Amino acid sequence: MSPTAPIAPEEAWSRIAPYARPLPEERVGRRAAIGRVLARPLAATVDQPAVDVSAMDGFAVAGPVEPGERRPVATTLPAGVAPGFVLAPPAVARIMTGAPLPLGADRVVPVERTAPGGSRDEVVFQNGVPAGEHVRRRGEILRAGGPLLAAGTRLGPGTLSLLAGQGIGEVPVHRAPRVAILATGDEVVAPEAAPGPGQLRDSHTDFLLAAGSTLGLAFTPLGIAPDRTDALAPLVERGLGFDVLLLCGGVSMGEHDLAEGVLAALGYRVLIDAVAIQPGKPLVFAVAATPPAGGSALVFGLPGNPASVMVGFWLFVRPLLRRLLGHDDAFWHGAVGTLLSAPVPAPHGRDRFLPAALTVRDGQLHAAPVVAKGSHDIAGYATAGGLVRLPAGSGPLAAGAPCEVLPLPG
Repeated sequence: MSPTAPIAPEEAWSRIAPYARPLPEERVGRRAAIGRVLARPLAATVDQPAVDVSAMDGFAVAGPVEPGERRPVATTLPAGVAPGFVLAPPAVARIMTGAPLPLGADRVVPVERTAPGGSRDEVVFQNGVPAGEHVRRRGEILRAGGPLLAAGTRLGPGTLSLLAGQGIGEVPVHRAPRVAILATGDEVVAPEAAPGPGQLRDSHTDFLLAAGSTLGLAFTPLGIAPDRTDALAPLVERGLGFDVLLLCGGVSMGEHDLAEGVLAALGYRVLIDAVAIQPGKPLVFAVAATPPAGGSALVFGLPGNPASVMVGFWLFVRPLLRRLLGHDDAFWHGAVGTLLSAPVPAPHGRDRFLPAALTVRDGQLHAAPVVAKGSHDIAGYATAGGLVRLPAGSGPLAAGAPCEVLPLPG
């Protein structure tokens, strides 16, 4: 492939974004839906509360009571008792929080405002309360058939609790993308293997599997392809059966960088083949030239160095996957202002993304950057809590200078 000028990362994202639409609906069990996004709105199935209930432990009464007034206690109503008890004044009902309000009662006097009478069947009121006090009315929280959750809602512990309370066992969410990983390179061996001279272990697959798990996704590893078109092409073709294929390596300008040629032969067109970032410049994004009706894989070609794979994933792949899941995301989405804990040198012609440790001191976020030795510096990026961005054309920054950082998951 002929080299092209690298494009700005914002331009790269603008070419990716049209393909980052939420996937169609699927139904999943409520307890498996944590972190997923509703594909359509849900309505309440029952009133909440289902009947008028007491908000306090106390006594249900009909009408006002006077200080010092003594009343007979007709019954005790615990939570869970069937509704329908009819209160006949002047009698009152001892009632527990969550118990149905007896018919005829219009308020609940908390037990703290009463004193024991001559027996358990009698109570003395020290103070009264206004009508309606300490009563939870039927449907005051939710009405059956009314709105429950909007489309686009991210399902977390609270919303799953809400669904459980409505008896909803399955929920319509955007389908999770199926993602395949293919490492490439004659020099790459499995992590369990002992590398020979000039070889190195595959670290990309484990990074991507773990990165996918932070999204609740289980990526599928396709193995390691050697630098031969006849060996690479069938594995790439298999990966094109997924929603997203992540190729690691083989996307630079060298004689053995075969990924773009293989993709072209399989009917794909490259929309991005270089981004003005450091690390990660030779990043590829490709789509089917004539997508079939059922859809086709989106392909990222990530550079072969470990820092480049990490940065490319965090900046572009992760937001695309989150968009497919129905989340709102984009390049540099979620970045926040911070102060540098150490000086950093000026970038050289490209936006530079440095790994950094993040701490909060006196309510202010601080980033301690690591000036990595290059895109091969896996140790520098492996423990990063965030990425500090040094825009192209900016000068060196001193300790204490403001900058932007993208906090990383996990």
